[in-house]
Parts: sequence; structure tokens; C-alpha cells
Amino acid sequence: MRNQPKYHFIKNTTYALKGLRDIIVNETSFRLELIIVLCLLPVNFLVPLELSYKLLMFIALMGMPLAEAINSAIERVTDLVTLEYHEMAGRAKDAGSAVVFLSIVIVVVVWGACFIKIIFG
Repeated sequence: MRNQPKYHFIKNTTYALKGLRDIIVNETSFRLELIIVLCLLPVNFLVPLELSYKLLMFIALMGMPLAEAINSAIERVTDLVTLEYHEMAGRAKDAGSAVVFLSIVIVVVVWGACFIKIIFG
């Protein structure tokens, strides 16, 4: 038996937007990354590169808030299970933080490589 209602596109979209609003309101890191994304998106459209490079830059950039949302979900579920310190809870949270860190590294590497291509041809 399922522990959720039957799939309904409009309701599921509403749940997704509710979750997005919640992390925007409650997660400082997500808001900071959202500001970075909003500042870099226009740059992505203005750089003199082929579409494939722009898409790669866009995908890398969007991975950052995606990773932060996943990290927030991991932290919330972990806190739901226990608010007391537990080694496995800490390891789960650290793994979520590692996902965010790796997403930032990907942005820096991809964007850096693309700007090197612009500068050196």
C-alpha cells in the first residue's frame, strides 16, 4: 500500500512549489546560491560561445541549487529522525554537504574552462 495519494500533476506541482518556497524562506545557503545563479544567468546568455558550451554552463550552474535542495532534504529528514547527535546522522549531513561542495567545484571548473576558451580561443 502506498503512503501517498495517487499522482496528480497539478497537486504534485503545487507540492514542488511549496517545497521550493520553503527552502527559499528557510535556507540561507539556498538563497545565496539562488542570488549567484540569478547573477550568472545573464552572463551565460551574453558570453560569445557556441550553444553547446552555454548549455553546459547552464547545467553546471543549475546543479548548485539542486544540490543545495537535496542537502536541505537530507538535513531535514535526519533532524526528523533525531535531534540528538548521532555519528550516522552527522555522516549523512556531511555527505549532503559534500554534494553541495562538488556542485560548486563543477561550476568553477566548467565556467573556468569556458572562459579560458573565450580568452585563448
